Amino acid sequence: MSKILVVNPNSTRIVTEQINIALECFRSPKGPEIICETLSSGPPGIETQAHVDGISEKMISWLNEYPRLKEVDALVLACFSDPGLFALREVLSVPVIGCAESAYHTASALGEKFGVISILSRAIPRHLRQIKYLGLEHKLAQDIAIEVNVVNLSDEKLTFQRMLDVGKQLIEEHHAQTIIMGCAGMARYRARLEDKLGVNVIDPTQAGLSVALSFVLPRMMG
Repeated sequence: MSKILVVNPNSTRIVTEQINIALECFRSPKGPEIICETLSSGPPGIETQAHVDGISEKMISWLNEYPRLKEVDALVLACFSDPGLFALREVLSVPVIGCAESAYHTASALGEKFGVISILSRAIPRHLRQIKYLGLEHKLAQDIAIEVNVVNLSDEKLTFQRMLDVGKQLIEEHHAQTIIMGCAGMARYRARLEDKLGVNVIDPTQAGLSVALSFVLPRMMG
């Protein structure tokens, strides 16, 4: 049976649990098995460039320790900084898909301008570097932080209200037509946020898995 591995590169297991729930709608009896795992050696949240830089070695060591995890048809990195993306592409023979890269391309296809809801202001320069690398800076309306770290995203009342406020700001002041949730740990809020804002809201891990499925499914069927 075909398999897709989705990896949360931080050690906060509740984030993995919420990602797993968000991906349930992609599971089907005839589709690939979708496996969600947590990198227990990662930091509680990937919130700095140092965290991003340290993930490549941890990921490769982890996959070498558990070689069964390499026996998949695609790997999705469920972190909006896409940590370890290029290193993993060098050492694995299957597609390695970054959820942020997937989200940016998906948002670009859905509207003229997209806005990003970040967790922390210090994450925004990293996002801007990747957007420029992808050649999509002309599509960015604005990137605004809610100033809630990964661990505290589970505070639903605080997090959702701040996401809603920032989402409205991106739409009303910066004319965003599509909203990207700039953290995989925001997965539980996508549907509610989309309902309140009235525009397409993209969960990055769902976007990354969609890319993986577009590669895996045709090969399963043909």
